[in-house]
Amino acid sequence: MPIVNRIAAMQGDITAWRRDIHANPEVLYDVHRTAATVADKLKSFGCDEVVTGIGRTGVVGVIRGGRGNGRVIGLRADMDALPIEEFGNVPYRSTVAGKMHACGHDGHTAMLLGAAHYLAETRNFSGTAVVIFQPAEEGGAGGKAMVQDGLMERFRIEEVYGMHNYPGLPVGQFALRSGPMMAAADRITIEIEGRGGHAARPHVSIDTVLVGAQIINQIQSIVARNVDPLNAAVISICVFQAGSTDNVIPQTALLRGTARSLTPDVRDLLEKRLHEVVTGTAGLYGANAKLTYRRDYPVTRNHARQAAFAASVAAGVVGGERVNEDVAPVMG
Repeated sequence: MPIVNRIAAMQGDITAWRRDIHANPEVLYDVHRTAATVADKLKSFGCDEVVTGIGRTGVVGVIRGGRGNGRVIGLRADMDALPIEEFGNVPYRSTVAGKMHACGHDGHTAMLLGAAHYLAETRNFSGTAVVIFQPAEEGGAGGKAMVQDGLMERFRIEEVYGMHNYPGLPVGQFALRSGPMMAAADRITIEIEGRGGHAARPHVSIDTVLVGAQIINQIQSIVARNVDPLNAAVISICVFQAGSTDNVIPQTALLRGTARSLTPDVRDLLEKRLHEVVTGTAGLYGANAKLTYRRDYPVTRNHARQAAFAASVAAGVVGGERVNEDVAPVMG
């Protein structure tokens, strides 16, 4: 694998950066420490411009090549962690209760810092590289915030490339595709109201636990029986909250989950059928149910020419036999 010697020599530094970020996770837009660390390093690398506060807490570095004018290309990484507890025992485990880099954004940030260091040091390219460090990827639409803050126009960015770690993919391999790469991710909240009562007298109650369980079961029929088998979709209910004691049927219950799809038509279908199944099932048992369907990120789609170019670059590093140019889309 023809890794440039100078980049190989940075491995220790890049690893240390990643572990420092991992040990100090921050979520959504509250990435002040991480953003400050990134900005300080970009300045120390000698970037021509370092701009903070784009999209609230995003950071941008500009590196002009030493081989004349050319295109302006963006390279992007995300900085935020997840609001979950880390239970591992690695020396660099999270030091912040309830927060963890579980999606690899610590690695993404460290990787892009390494690339920025190399590009700023060598400048053996034409045009301009713009390194983009995004906050709030995990459901906060930080990329959209940066774009709305003028990112693309201000730096005249023509194309943007990014990478994501892929657990299960062997080390030294790349996987990509043109077209849909990652599914649209929507949030489901279902509020159920019945009639609370004593557990020994269910006949005078409307049991929201039973209603919630039936709604979960019926939801599974949407993908199985309403979505074309040649299309992809996922509906998962991941939270079921009801009651606080063992002898009272709860008055209310709450379900939360996610719906994933790869095409606009399937996305519309999931939302429509969820409303029908939720309200209809609750009505069968005399309960009321309200579905809130929140559309979050749309489908991530790669443009064909740019995907082919990225594949060719990856093949130049690891060999064409280690690059899958038609990997199956992922639902999350």
